[in-house]
Amino acid sequence: MQHVANISIAVMYSMYFLAALFGYLTFYGEVEPELLHTYSRIDPYDTLILCVRVAVLTAVTLTVPIVLFPVRRAIQQMMFPNKTFYWPRHIAIAFVLLTLINLLVIFAPNILGIFGIIGATSAPCLIFIFPAVFYIRIVPKEEEPLRSVPKIMVSNS
Repeated sequence: MQHVANISIAVMYSMYFLAALFGYLTFYGEVEPELLHTYSRIDPYDTLILCVRVAVLTAVTLTVPIVLFPVRRAIQQMMFPNKTFYWPRHIAIAFVLLTLINLLVIFAPNILGIFGIIGATSAPCLIFIFPAVFYIRIVPKEEEPLRSVPKIMVSNS
């Protein structure tokens, strides 16, 4: 999985770098915050927009393996906690996730809304939920029981 993540990050970085570089070289100081909107001003036939959308879709598809593994595992643990590993279920969850993510990328009007949703949902987790869960999970129950004052304080914060 580490090898897949490394390749995915490298290819994703290259795709985003090339999109940013050619967007800047095409428009210089007139690049809008959403690169696709800049292309729509100059290309009435939308061929450039289509090429950029395909590049972004490819970059997103190559980025997804980084988050697909933990998300798929979390879905399997929540929906099928006591079931053994089953390839068809494993592939079906991956296929549904990839389809939903690609549909989101294709139909999202701009990236700001997506970043807003991701920021609104991940910031509370990173600030409040994850530190408490990590503390409760990392400190063994033998050293500090679950009903000890520090663990109760962490779970209430």
